[in-house]
Amino acid sequence: MKTPAAHNLNFLWGQLLIEELLRNGVEYFCLSPGSRSSPLAVAIGTHPQARAFVHFDERGSAFHALGFVSATRKPAVVLCTSGTAVANLFPAVIEASKKKLPLIVLTADRPPELRQTGANQTIDQPGIFGPYARWQSDLPCPAKEIHPEFILTSVDQAVYRARRSPGGPVHLNCMFREPLSNIDSKETLEEYQKNLQRWKKSTEPFTRYIAPASEIDPDVHNEISSAVKRIKNGVIAVGKLYSDAQRAAVLAVARKLEWPLFPDVTSGLRMGAAKPQVISYFDQLLLSKKLREQLPVDGVLHLGGRMTSKRFHQFLEEKKPQNYVMVLDHPLRNDPQHAVSLRIEASVTVFCERLILETASRKKTKHLQLLQKLNAGVDELFETELGPDGIINEPAVARLVSQLTPKGHGLFLGNSMPVRDMDMFADQAGTTAVIGANRGASGIDGNIATVAGFAQGLKAPVTAVLGDLAFLHDLNSLAMVKKLGKPVVFVVLNNDGGAIFSFLPIAEHPQNFEEFFAAAHGLKFEAAAALFGLEYANPRTMSEFKTAYERALKGEDPIIIEVLTDRKENVKWHEYLQERVVKEIEKNLG
Repeated sequence: MKTPAAHNLNFLWGQLLIEELLRNGVEYFCLSPGSRSSPLAVAIGTHPQARAFVHFDERGSAFHALGFVSATRKPAVVLCTSGTAVANLFPAVIEASKKKLPLIVLTADRPPELRQTGANQTIDQPGIFGPYARWQSDLPCPAKEIHPEFILTSVDQAVYRARRSPGGPVHLNCMFREPLSNIDSKETLEEYQKNLQRWKKSTEPFTRYIAPASEIDPDVHNEISSAVKRIKNGVIAVGKLYSDAQRAAVLAVARKLEWPLFPDVTSGLRMGAAKPQVISYFDQLLLSKKLREQLPVDGVLHLGGRMTSKRFHQFLEEKKPQNYVMVLDHPLRNDPQHAVSLRIEASVTVFCERLILETASRKKTKHLQLLQKLNAGVDELFETELGPDGIINEPAVARLVSQLTPKGHGLFLGNSMPVRDMDMFADQAGTTAVIGANRGASGIDGNIATVAGFAQGLKAPVTAVLGDLAFLHDLNSLAMVKKLGKPVVFVVLNNDGGAIFSFLPIAEHPQNFEEFFAAAHGLKFEAAAALFGLEYANPRTMSEFKTAYERALKGEDPIIIEVLTDRKENVKWHEYLQERVVKEIEKNLG
């Protein structure tokens, strides 16, 4: 170990734990200040290889770590002290669990003799995250009777369980008795570590885990091929993908089958993938009942994560395809409609490569040709209606951001309306930026902190499109944005409340709607920008927004671009565009 000598057992255990995390490739540590966590915090702060990010709010720290993991696909640590600090990690733990992200949670705790005694800052921490943790261990207080190898193998198991499919958060609850500072207790710790000589001389983890091979059984290939052959008029639904290799493999399958490909905005194929099979505006095309009735879809090949589009799921309910093949690299059910007929646990890339080898090329179907024609028509319609010279509105902002965000940047989409607007209205020839979104549990909490961690992990500028309530929900995380040293552009769509509720049946009951659902707040964010030392712009036209956003992309400092809209007008804009889309489709259908 390359850290200062530990003078008591608490600090030696802290050093062993952090060293073993680093040997497992875990290098990023998000901390919030606390006393009980001192042995771990000092071990992080004094290790030359550890990258530490400190934030005063535990919830923000956890979401920051989550954003980093989302960008890098590598494990990261969130560390906090005992008590309610631990409970503040829960929302990020849930999101990490739902997204299968390897988040390592380290919580400091009081010794067992203080539990359930009314001792200050003491709650029941073991098992607090319940089924959302892939693995958890309540580590005992450091004692010479416990061999140090125990700490190392516990860390190795934790990291392996976080990474192994299905990946997700793991929890090490670390009890410490006082003293919590590294005072010289005159303990002799060399003898205690005598069995660690092999480990000390190496740079490898104490226990190396080898994951099982993820090959598909040969007998299963025949079943897969038969299921695909049975589908005469199929659709490829593509959810979240994580690499260019996955995207290339999916596109190759679409070319081989000549099936229309419906890309979710998180797939990386919704924008910047101008391929003949990609039907970028599928969600809008499905607005037309006449078209839905004419599409002869009898099967679905679903690759990757969930689909954002509600209309796609409604379409499946109408069609009820007998063959629904889903491929995901984990064993968990991803089938809220209970429609999947064949579920394959495999790498999307491996599956696609094998399917290409075993499937004969097909001819382009009439329904693919029809969808291509209609897709082009919707693109032309949106280009006319949502251009940079029109009236400022939320669909137009989403489309312009999709056009202007540079390749290689990050684009983070907040839940509720921003991710849906980008899914519906983004330019199909737009950005190939890396897409981020907390679509596991789809909460609006922790979005700003996640954006900061996402930017840190990408090592690139990030644009975040967020609603006003999501922005308010995590306002204090703006404190961490200034520390990044990277340009982060927040496009905040401020419609004074929860705009998504205006699209739901509850909006037809105005007596309770504004108070209990819209939650109008009457706030603007210029003062927040000043408070946290961020730049600010408030464009009132699309032309002004274009100028402000282009200037922000060239800048070096974080900025809030606040777009003020009206919730009722926003609904009218969406309804107007939908009516135009349906007319365009049905005109072409004759």
